[in-house]
Amino acid sequence: MQTGSEETADRDEPSAGHLGRDVAVYTLARFGMIAAAIGVLVLCHVPLLVAFAVAIVVVLPLSLLVLRGLRGRVASGLAARAEERAQLRAQLRG
Repeated sequence: MQTGSEETADRDEPSAGHLGRDVAVYTLARFGMIAAAIGVLVLCHVPLLVAFAVAIVVVLPLSLLVLRGLRGRVASGLAARAEERAQLRAQLRG
């Protein structure tokens, strides 16, 4: 069981042990945005293949702006993981 100070430390570092979750949420959010754009375009009687292509071209750059906070959490989690791996490799070398 964690003490109150340990729980607060876990909340202060969102990327500490949640890298997999953050990557999954970010990926699903981008796919969700693409699906929503495709749905809107198909409702406007745009052919499915064209709607898919337009949605990819429009939504992927747009998601960089819309999902900025989540992308930052993923990036900081990846950086922390790379730092941990570098420290472990240094320890193994002696």
